[in-house]
Amino acid sequence: MPALTISAWYDIFLQGSLRNYMGLRDHAANPAARANQRLVVAIGGHSGWGRKIGEVDFGPDALFDENEYVLEWYDYLFLGKQNQFADAAHPVKVFTMGANQWRSLSAWPPSESKPTRYFLHSGSNANSAAGDGILWTPPMEVVLEGTDHFTYDPANPVPTVGGPLCCDSNHLQPGPRDQKAVEARPDVLVYSTFPLGQDLNVTGPVTLELYASSTAPDTDFTAKLVDVFPDGRAINITEGILRASYRDSNITPTPLVPGQIYKLTIDMAATSNVFLKAHKIRLEISSSNFPASTATSTPPNPPPTAPTSSKPPRPSTTTPHTHRPHPAHPSLSANPAGQNRPQTHFGPRSFSEPRPESQENLLCSIHFAFRAK
Repeated sequence: MPALTISAWYDIFLQGSLRNYMGLRDHAANPAARANQRLVVAIGGHSGWGRKIGEVDFGPDALFDENEYVLEWYDYLFLGKQNQFADAAHPVKVFTMGANQWRSLSAWPPSESKPTRYFLHSGSNANSAAGDGILWTPPMEVVLEGTDHFTYDPANPVPTVGGPLCCDSNHLQPGPRDQKAVEARPDVLVYSTFPLGQDLNVTGPVTLELYASSTAPDTDFTAKLVDVFPDGRAINITEGILRASYRDSNITPTPLVPGQIYKLTIDMAATSNVFLKAHKIRLEISSSNFPASTATSTPPNPPPTAPTSSKPPRPSTTTPHTHRPHPAHPSLSANPAGQNRPQTHFGPRSFSEPRPESQENLLCSIHFAFRAK
């Protein structure tokens, strides 16, 4: 049947809404139903409605009346009115943050977007925003090749500050908020671009591909995309989390072998945000986001007869492996910008890319679907 899917960038149900829209668009029962799928993505959703969401004022165009949209959809669907939903060539309407305006798209993910890889570099000291973590697209003439470590303590997890939350804003405030306090912690790795020379429109899915090891049999890996303003504010854009024991299956956990390097893919949902000139693109990596997600403290599925203990959970050390021994290898960083881009396959997230010579050869990478203004 025809459907109007309404979601929002800071809505806790964003990923499910996008999957529902794409599933109905591609697999609804008949051509008429598939042709009459529409998607609207606002800003706040369960994080709030209005022009100000969290700590950011998105301007007068951000005002969104969900009831009016639904009534207009019914006018099109049942009365045949030729309103905005009659435009079958542009079935998707999204609010683009940064530019603070609505845009109509021909598809989701946007057909005109180009997947782009950003690589992580450091001199082994990317801990906190005061560290030396760099986020860069190839090529990079001078490369810092360190290995970053951080210690995750379940008794002192990284606190949740904003993000896609729901239903109890009195205790946990949702939406876009300054991450400065989070980024001051040594258990948060921070990688930033230099100030942008021009506006950059990032519209589409966001994924982190990470090679990492841990001293624990299980831990979480968190990733957060941040827009850094010239005045220093670090505003969260989108985020994701993966419990490492579920890296290969959503049903059956498999413990980590401490010290072994694993390839981990973190789905960071999606966004539509223009990183304005003089802003920075930033990526945070850690192992907790509490209480939005429970803090890992035990191996997966401990035996039900296991004795309880009053001892506090033991901290673990996590190592994202971001170094490579041959920085000039053309398949990794020496190609002109725009070549050897990964191909994105939607549904189950996967990317095709040059195979590394060893696990350490492949840098961490963040995959954007973006369109530069």
